[in-house]
Amino acid sequence: MGILAELPLEALVLAFFVTLFAGFVKGAVGFGMPLIMISGLATFLPVEVALAALILPTVLTNGYQALRQGVSAAVEAVSKFRVFLLVLLVMLLASAQLVTHMPKDLLFIAIGVPIVLFCAMQLVGWSPRLRSENRNRTEVLVAGVAGFVGGLSGVWGPPTVAYLTAINTPKAEQMRVQGVIYGIGAVALVVAHVKSGVLSAQTAPLSAMMLAPALGGVLLGGHLHDLMPQRTFKRVTLIVLTLAGLNLIRKGVLG
Repeated sequence: MGILAELPLEALVLAFFVTLFAGFVKGAVGFGMPLIMISGLATFLPVEVALAALILPTVLTNGYQALRQGVSAAVEAVSKFRVFLLVLLVMLLASAQLVTHMPKDLLFIAIGVPIVLFCAMQLVGWSPRLRSENRNRTEVLVAGVAGFVGGLSGVWGPPTVAYLTAINTPKAEQMRVQGVIYGIGAVALVVAHVKSGVLSAQTAPLSAMMLAPALGGVLLGGHLHDLMPQRTFKRVTLIVLTLAGLNLIRKGVLG
């Protein structure tokens, strides 16, 4: 049973509800589950155990999100964002091997600050305009940052969502693309952290136990998502992204 045998019942119940809430947020706006899980679980579990706990739920829920509108739509998303995916995967696999050696505080701050600034400007009406000739360069840069942070923390949603929001991706496509990007990245995260030792025979049962609340939360949140018009979806996404960025800053400052 590994880590499960060492955890008190209260910790398991709390982990269940943290994961359920994280899944609900993901179902509503398409992202946020790993960030909420790592933030919540790490308050009463070792960071490496919290990271291991979110890995299998991340794979399952992103697979569901990517395929919710059919296989052909998911394949189209892979083709359209193939450069982003390739760069993200390479950086994620590389940085995951540093997870037990590299302090993350400055990294969290470096990612959180620009995300909060970006969202604040969007919420007051500013919209970035990406020139077509710079689109590939921007995509590679954002994917590299997302992959590097994802390998270290299991969280690569905020930079990805900021980019998709900046290019005005339609609601349905944004949800699908996020599912594809996060799903492929999550599979790579499994491979990377089996190699790093974070996901092991001791921690995998805890991660498997979180599958049910994660999927249940996504299904509940999905009903809310279906009721939101595009403009509301974008605003809610920016608000959640702002909170995610502030939480990254908090983690960087307070540890």
